[in-house]
Amino acid sequence: MTLHVQFMTLFMMFCGGMALGSIYDIFRVLYQELRLPRWSLMVIDTVYWIVATILIFRLLYQSNHGQIRLFVFIGLVAGVIVYYFIFSRLVVRTIELLIQAVKWLYKLCVRVVEIFIIAPVVGLYRASVVIWGILCAIAIFLGKTVLQLLYPFWRFFMWITRPMIRFIKMPVFVKRVVGWVRSRFRRKDT
Repeated sequence: MTLHVQFMTLFMMFCGGMALGSIYDIFRVLYQELRLPRWSLMVIDTVYWIVATILIFRLLYQSNHGQIRLFVFIGLVAGVIVYYFIFSRLVVRTIELLIQAVKWLYKLCVRVVEIFIIAPVVGLYRASVVIWGILCAIAIFLGKTVLQLLYPFWRFFMWITRPMIRFIKMPVFVKRVVGWVRSRFRRKDT
């Protein structure tokens, strides 16, 4: 392994250590901000170590075809230390700001949907219920009025046809219908 490859590997591992620190901070802040349940910490740790392993081995393979030497670990540790002393607060603050921005954007989208979609649909529903109620009341009123206006004609028709109905054999269904109609037109003398 040439000196150039060794320095390139050291630099790549330094960058990998900084990336590991930033990924750890991202997972930590997301866990705290999203208030995830305690059991999910094990899943987050597993995902972190899988991502970290893939990242480091990918960088190591790209830089020196996967050869592990002492300076690989020195580069990783140096990258993590530099990250935590210099960049950690900045990254954590940036992630918190991004989370706050996403929360604000989510609340804005929910509010826009409530104002422009849900409120008009609810208003249309309420208006249609009121209009339907008014139309039903008008239909009931008109139906009762028409029945009251037709009542004298019905009484006259029944008076004329009463002698004929006694002599005609009606089916049971027709008798029931006639009985039902009579009960509807019968006046209550109270």
